[in-house]
Amino acid sequence: MRPRPPVPGRGIFSGTGLIITGLAATLAALVFPVWSYADRAGTGVAVLNAETVSTRYGPLSALDREFITKVRLAGLWELPAGQQAEQKGTTQAVRTAGQHLVEGHTFLDQQVRDVAAKLGLALPNEPNDQQQGWLAELSAAQGVQYDVKFANILRLAHGRVFSLVAQVRAATRNSLVRTLADDANTTVLDHIKILEATGYVNFDALAQDLAAASTPPLTFSPGPPGPTSDPGTVVPLSPSPSPTYTLPSAAASPPPTVG
Repeated sequence: MRPRPPVPGRGIFSGTGLIITGLAATLAALVFPVWSYADRAGTGVAVLNAETVSTRYGPLSALDREFITKVRLAGLWELPAGQQAEQKGTTQAVRTAGQHLVEGHTFLDQQVRDVAAKLGLALPNEPNDQQQGWLAELSAAQGVQYDVKFANILRLAHGRVFSLVAQVRAATRNSLVRTLADDANTTVLDHIKILEATGYVNFDALAQDLAAASTPPLTFSPGPPGPTSDPGTVVPLSPSPSPTYTLPSAAASPPPTVG
């Protein structure tokens, strides 16, 4: 009589058991990082929820508030820089770029003040230190040197804010911020193109500056979701590159309701 062949194992070490065990281990490896990072305090989702307030127009995140503030800050220095270029530019292309900056930021500033008033946000009424430094540098330049500095300083600033606009437009859940981002995207892209049309933009230097962040980014200290004090009046620069024009003070309204 031939010996009976051994019966295959039926435990976890059988072929089927090994397959099931392998699949379970793979699933655990995939699920664990999602759980361990997404639910851990201090990660993106936790921070987003912690810094977001409820408004009638949708949730308002910290990034939304940063974006609104930077739109206002951009107008506070780029609009007078545009007016200056209309007067000091040595070529029609530079003067036209200045005109686009004036028109674009006049429109955007009206929009951002309306949005801030509806959301109860306090806005700055003067450029930050870096922006005032740029204006002073432009005020000191003359002739072709002015044209070159104007085109490159403004193009660098617009390149930085362009990425922020895209990020906000892609992620915001607030309808007012979404509309403002649409307007800002159109305006900033127009300004980028018109600055490049001057023929003075150094694209090699621009790429290096943007990649290495050799110039400090625009900075400010964001306040709470709503205004905490009277924003005050616009403080003119000395010397002022645009002595006949100032943006209106930011309007104030009650802060958004926390949900």
